[in-house]
Formats: sequence, structure tokens, C-alpha cells
Amino acid sequence: MPIDWFTVAAQVINFLILVWLLKRFLYKPILHAIDEREKGIAAQLAQAEANKAEARKERDDFQHKNEAFDQERAALLKKATDDAKTERQRLLDEARKDADALRAKRQDALRNEQRNLSQEITRWTQKEVFAITRKTLTDLAATGLEERMGEVFVHRLRAMTGTAKEQLAAALKASTQPARVRSAFDLLPEQHAAIQKTLNETFSADIHIQFETAPELVSGIELSTNGQKVAWSIADYLATLEKSAGELLREEPQHGPEPAASAPKAEH
Repeated sequence: MPIDWFTVAAQVINFLILVWLLKRFLYKPILHAIDEREKGIAAQLAQAEANKAEARKERDDFQHKNEAFDQERAALLKKATDDAKTERQRLLDEARKDADALRAKRQDALRNEQRNLSQEITRWTQKEVFAITRKTLTDLAATGLEERMGEVFVHRLRAMTGTAKEQLAAALKASTQPARVRSAFDLLPEQHAAIQKTLNETFSADIHIQFETAPELVSGIELSTNGQKVAWSIADYLATLEKSAGELLREEPQHGPEPAASAPKAEH
């Protein structure tokens, strides 16, 4: 069969035209669309990766913030706990100090009350003892005792020396009134004479004397003139003892009791 070259050439030309047409109007737009699609997909993948990185970063930041918050919360909780313990200890210390102060105050009050009660009992006992002593000595002041007291008083006048004697002599000399001799009992004439003689001899002068009875002088005799006085009585001993007892009562208990001042001894 003979080849129709014209037909072959026409078919080749038609094929080439078809290829060109396909390439121009079909393959090229498709390839362009495919490229655009790939670019879009690549952009979306890049954006997704960026979003993923941003999400990872935000997650890390959130985790760090949570950790920081947990640490801060733990620190605040620890600080609050420590502050609560400190405040509790402070309140306990204050309560203990207040309790100690109240206990010390109560103990001081009890000691003061006990001391005051003891002093009151002692004062009352002292008062009663001295009152009974005075009454007893007054009741026991018999004639023999009175005579002996007169002798003791005369002896005291004769024994005067120094400043005491000079002051009494000056008072007797300067006085315009008789010297007063007071006694708890009525002196006998012999005692009047003995006292008068003793004064005249002791002070080398004629002394005028006025004798008086003073029951408040518990078993005693007293000579007074122009502000000067010479006396001997059991009341003086009691007064000295009362003074010493009062001084002991006024002393602080922690110093301990001191020996009471001894009463003057009667001269014989």
C-alpha cells in the first residue's frame, strides 16, 4: 500500500498543533495552578509551623508563669506560716509576762497583807502587854518599893556630872518658880527632906521645891524646872521598850530583825 505523505504530513502537523494547543491552553494553566497550590500549601505549612512555635512558646511561658506562681505562693505561704508562728510566740511571751507580773503583784500584795497583819497583831500585842505591865506595876507599887525609888532618885541626883549637871544648875538658878518634884505616890516627909538636902548640897544653893503627886508616872519620880528635867520611873523603861519595838516594826522584813535597844538599868 503506497504511503500518502500528504496525509502523514497533515497528521503530524495536526499532532504538533494539538500538542501546542494542549501545552498552551491546558498543561500550562494546570502546572501554574499546581505551582500556586504548592506555594499555598508551603505557606500554610510555614504558618502552621510558626503557629506551632508560637503555641509552644506561649505554653512554655505559661508553664514558667505557673512555676513562678507556685514558687511565689509557696513563699507567701511559708512567710504567712512563719509570721503566724512569730505572732503566736509573741502573744505567748506577752501572756507569760503578764501572768508573771500578775503573779508577782499578787505575791507582793499577799506579802504586804501578811506583813501588815503581822505588824497589826504585834502592835496590838505590844499595846496590851505594855498596858498590862503598867497596870501590874502600878498595883505592885507598895510602900517598900516607893521608898526604894526615892533612894534611887536621890542617888541619881548626887551622881549627876558634866553638862547635864551644869544645865540643871543654870535652870534652877534662872527659874523664878520653885522646882517641881512630881511622883506617882505621896512622898514621906523623910523623902522630902532627903531630896531637899541632896539638891542643896549638889548645887550649893537653897533650892525651893514644890512636891506634887502624879499617878500617871508609873512608879517614878521627876524633877523639872525652867525646861530642864531629871526623872526616874518604870514608865521611862516602858517608853524605851515601846520605841525599840516600834523601830523593829518599821524595819523592812528582808533586813531581818535587829536587837532591840536595851532599857536603862535602874541605879541602886
